[in-house]
Amino acid sequence: MSYRVRVWDLPTRLFHWLLAMCVVALVITAKVEGGTEWHARIGCTVLALLLFRLVWGFIGGRWSRFGSFLYAPGKVLAYLGGRPHPDHLVGHNPLGAASVFAMLLVLLAQAASGLFTDDEAGFTGPLNRFVSTARGLALTSYHRHVGQWLVFALVGLHIAAIVFYERRRRQALVRPMITGDKELAHAAPPARDDAASRTVAAAVALACAGLVTWISRLG
Repeated sequence: MSYRVRVWDLPTRLFHWLLAMCVVALVITAKVEGGTEWHARIGCTVLALLLFRLVWGFIGGRWSRFGSFLYAPGKVLAYLGGRPHPDHLVGHNPLGAASVFAMLLVLLAQAASGLFTDDEAGFTGPLNRFVSTARGLALTSYHRHVGQWLVFALVGLHIAAIVFYERRRRQALVRPMITGDKELAHAAPPARDDAASRTVAAAVALACAGLVTWISRLG
C-alpha cells in the first residue's frame, strides 16, 4: 500500500524553480557582452528569493521548515550506515539537507558580495560606496572567482545527486518538486499548502522584494 503525501508546498516549489532559472540566467548574463545590468537585476531577484526561503524555513510547510531536516550527527551517521529514519524518505535526507544549507549559504554570499562589486568599467553595486576601495575590490574578486566556482560546484553536485537517487535508488525527486506530492510506503503528516499559507507566503515574498528593492536603490 502506498500513500500520496503533500510534501512540498507551492511556495517552496515556486522558490526552487525560480531560483534554478535565475542561476542559469546569471551565468548567461555574466558571460555575454552588455549583460551587466540584467545580471545585477537577476542577482537582486535571487537575493529576494533567498531571503524569502530563510523566512519560509521557519514558517513554511512542515517539510520545508529547517527544523524538519536539521539532523543531529547521530542521525547523519545512521543514514550513512544504511539505517535511515522513515522521515529521511519524506523531505530532505541528511545528504540533501547538507546540500540545501550549503547552497543557501553560498548563494547568499554570492548575492551579498555582488552588492559591493566594482567592475572598474562603469558598474558598481549599490552598497559599494559604503566600503573602502580595497574591500570592494576584494569582494568583487570573490564574486567573480571563488563564489562563482563554488556555485558551479554545488549545482553540479546537486544535479549529480538527483540523477543518482532517481536512477540508482529509484527515489523520485523531480516530480514531487513539480506536483508537490510524494508516493510513500508509509503514512506521513502532510505539509500545509492551502490558500491561507499561500497568502502568507505571498506577503513574505513581497516584503523581501521590497527590502531588496530598497537596498538596490541605495547606490
